[in-house]
Amino acid sequence: MTHPESDLPGGPVERALDERPGGCADFAMGLLLTISEAAVLAMLVLWLALRGLGRSHAPVDSGVPSASGSGAETDWASTIAFGALALAVVVLATVLLRGRWYWAGGIQVLVAVALCTLALTSVSRADVDAPPAPAPTWNSPPCRSGGDSDECARSGG
Repeated sequence: MTHPESDLPGGPVERALDERPGGCADFAMGLLLTISEAAVLAMLVLWLALRGLGRSHAPVDSGVPSASGSGAETDWASTIAFGALALAVVVLATVLLRGRWYWAGGIQVLVAVALCTLALTSVSRADVDAPPAPAPTWNSPPCRSGGDSDECARSGG
């Protein structure tokens, strides 16, 4: 025997598919995830700071010339770390939004945008942090005797 109420639209099967997290669970999940991501970000920033501190005490002249000709290479660790964290948050936001956790997913989208901005900022900061080329300390006047620069240096002008 068939139950007539199971054939109606909005029956038990459709109602079960339409259910979303009730109460404040959706918003609480978003806040809990944001707090945990802030803790991960704090550990990441601490690791990068300690890594940078170790790099600042490393010997400057390693004997290997850099590709750009300057003494320091660009450090991409912070950009990669922030980008990886942003990618993980984007994937989490996608899963939450597809699972109909709209508040939690929306909060994760905002966190992902902030982390992507942080990753892009760290890319631009990598170019700014490179030390400039040293300025020349003394410009010698041209040699008036017609000789080479060694002759002028010995004679004083």
